[in-house]
Amino acid sequence: MYLHLGQNVVVPEANIIGIFDLDNTTQSQITRKFLSDSESVGQVVNVSDELPRSFIVTGKDEEVKVYLSQLSPQTLLRRSETMRFE
Repeated sequence: MYLHLGQNVVVPEANIIGIFDLDNTTQSQITRKFLSDSESVGQVVNVSDELPRSFIVTGKDEEVKVYLSQLSPQTLLRRSETMRFE
C-alpha cells in the first residue's frame, strides 16, 4: 500500500520508518541535528506549500529521505489505517 503525504506525493508504506510531529520532536537537539544533517546532504523533500506539521522518514536499502508534510501525524495515521481496511 501507499501513503499520500500531500501535494501528490505518495510513498510505499513498507518504506516508512517513522512519522513524527514537528512541534513536539524539534524541541530535542538530536532531532534538530538530524533534520539539519538530512537537509545538508539533500535528503529532505518538502511536500508542503504551508507550514509543515510533520516529517516522515523513509528508507529503502540505504537511501533515506525525510519528507516535510503539512498534514498532522494523526491524519497520516488515519489515512494509513483506512487504506488497510478498504
